[in-house]
Amino acid sequence: MSYNEKHNEANGENNLDGANDNNSWNCGAEGATDDPAVNNLRRQQKRNLMTILILSQGVPMLLAGDELSHTQQGNNNTYCQDNELTWLNWRLDDERREFLDFVREVIALRQQQPVFQRRKFFQGRSIFGAGIADITWFDPAGKPMGEAAWSAGFNQCFGFLLAGDLIGDVDERGQPIVGDDILILMNSYHESIPFKLPARLKGQRWQRIIDTAAAGAPKEQVPATKHYELSGRSVVVLRSRVREPKPLDDGASQAESAEIPQAGPEPRPAPASTPETP
Repeated sequence: MSYNEKHNEANGENNLDGANDNNSWNCGAEGATDDPAVNNLRRQQKRNLMTILILSQGVPMLLAGDELSHTQQGNNNTYCQDNELTWLNWRLDDERREFLDFVREVIALRQQQPVFQRRKFFQGRSIFGAGIADITWFDPAGKPMGEAAWSAGFNQCFGFLLAGDLIGDVDERGQPIVGDDILILMNSYHESIPFKLPARLKGQRWQRIIDTAAAGAPKEQVPATKHYELSGRSVVVLRSRVREPKPLDDGASQAESAEIPQAGPEPRPAPASTPETP
């Protein structure tokens, strides 16, 4: 979040070692700065990256120290550094402790929600005759994304819905694993974009769990079909409770048997296992 280029001078090789294709952005200033706008953006970008990584399917690969906001001062090849560039400092200031708490919150969300612990990859199509897919991608107008939307070079904002009752796994008792519907919205554009929240069912409501542009904001309820003001360069995670569906061999439509109550039991967690990586 702080460097565009590598800074490996301390390695004694005239900055010739280490990769040059770092794919990084310094948010407006190279290295440490006292510019509050740059530092606020860097903190938000850290929350963005951590949210997307931890809530991805498969096994998240987190470099030790990232959860502590550890920095190597732009050195991307610290093989010869036995000092502060590679040591982890556990004496956290308020800012780093706040970020660590955020990482813990996202990890807890992953552990609580079965849709993030799938043992089978998505099919991306209607399942069990319900007319509902296990994963659906949406544009800011709240419409499913087609080929044209995926091919548009200007597309910097989209979302996806993970259906909590179409996971397709069973627990140790042979019962379907059911969790919440999860909606994740992402905006890489630098300005806010109003995003129309989709609705699987009539009367559905969403609860905001995470907004990386408003860390610590209340987990407010948002009716489906309403527009959510998605801040520039932000990620938002929302959930909606679903009732447990009938057994998988029942021919009844999931859409007809499921409703979205505002309160109910916590979702049944998936059995402990290592998720498959597609």
